[in-house]
Amino acid sequence: MSGMSDPPGERAEGPILLMASPALPPADGKPLSPSSSKYVKLNVGGCLHYTTVQTLSKQETVLKAMFSGNMEVLTDHEGWILVDRCGKHFGTLLNYLRDGAVPLPESVREIEELQLEAKYYLIEGLVEDCQLALKRRSESCSADCRIPMITSAKEERKIVAASSKPVVKLLHNRSNNKYSYTR
Repeated sequence: MSGMSDPPGERAEGPILLMASPALPPADGKPLSPSSSKYVKLNVGGCLHYTTVQTLSKQETVLKAMFSGNMEVLTDHEGWILVDRCGKHFGTLLNYLRDGAVPLPESVREIEELQLEAKYYLIEGLVEDCQLALKRRSESCSADCRIPMITSAKEERKIVAASSKPVVKLLHNRSNNKYSYTR
């Protein structure tokens, strides 16, 4: 399931769920109400999650639409509701729905991945939190430090002349290198 993708040249816009049966098929055949505390089983890209309809229905999201009877969902033979998305960040999405806030990942890439998932599921507050975190990180990481290896005085003068920032010259001591042919 996690290996599925759109055909080349075709990219679906907005949320897409695998469709099969009308609403969630509980034992009595009626859609579960948002006030229900009944646990549901979700298989998101191979990652299995248990949660309540109440948690999934806290905000106006794709997940709420799934359990309101407005969308069809696909279930497997064991009753797991199948969602054709990567499950890597789904637990974080559930915790956000439960608590209204979550600690964001450390890496920029993971924040971007989480933001994409939050956009897919239409979890606006989490999308905004991710945008703010990415903005803060980009503002705090504006330093540019490069250490080029200079092999001639001409190269040195060229780099110093082209730089708008202070330049620090480090000498590479090769005197301990048994293969060194320079002083």
